[in-house]
Amino acid sequence: MAVIDNAHRSRNRPVHALALSLGYSPCPNDCFIFYALAHRRVATAPTVKVHLDDVEALNQLALQGVLDASKLSYHAAFLVSEEYVMLRSGGALGQGVGPLIVSRVPLRSLAGRRIAVPGRLTTANLLLQLSQPDTVPITMRYDQIMPAVAAGQVEAGLIIHESRFTYPHYGLIKHQDLGAWWEAETGLPLPLGGIMARRSLGRAVIERLDEAIRASLSYGYAHRAEAQPYIAAHAQELAATVMQQHIDLYVNDYTRDLGQTGKEAVTTLRRLGQARGLLPHNSAPLFWDD
Repeated sequence: MAVIDNAHRSRNRPVHALALSLGYSPCPNDCFIFYALAHRRVATAPTVKVHLDDVEALNQLALQGVLDASKLSYHAAFLVSEEYVMLRSGGALGQGVGPLIVSRVPLRSLAGRRIAVPGRLTTANLLLQLSQPDTVPITMRYDQIMPAVAAGQVEAGLIIHESRFTYPHYGLIKHQDLGAWWEAETGLPLPLGGIMARRSLGRAVIERLDEAIRASLSYGYAHRAEAQPYIAAHAQELAATVMQQHIDLYVNDYTRDLGQTGKEAVTTLRRLGQARGLLPHNSAPLFWDD
């Protein structure tokens, strides 16, 4: 974990008095999106103090109400939507972006098998429970999953982030693409994670932050070389080709703005989770502009 600033502050303090605490992952896509915002290249943006952490750690911080705004798995987002509201920009959503289930040897079925998952509150785990509820999830940090599968500690692993590009290096094979499962079931792009902001910030601050993230993304596209050292400094996988593959896959038009299709995908995921008893029913509007 790399922390630029101590983000553990009281949820009751005046949120306009200090810079906003903003959490996102050290993955290439997030570092690309937020480079300009974190380095004050967006003149109209609010001042932010960045907290870099694994997405599951950010999910847990959201349950505690620690950060003003944060990247969250949609699974976690659905659990904190009474206190936090979703922005339209900065998220990870699309076609061909889903988590993969990998194994050492071909498996006929995953029923009753131990599957390493990258956190209890990840969207990947929610998709696994929706698609294959008879598995036995074993929670571990995402970058520990492929070594654990290769070593035979678990029978399969649910991998995310840059792991989808590197799993063959561990001698692993793809058992199933849960993104493909989702798209076949719903016909919609897969929502993985988004940016949520504390409702108590107020509509004006939340809207300003949403616009600032879009501006930060535009700056990143216009100044790729400038952002590259920041991306490389935090990447788990240092190969330049893998970092670029990661960005190209997870940063797309939905990152700039979810639009109606993106919002429909998110609400469909919540509805299916609620129907299966995996998510609580919550009447609070999920998006700040609803």
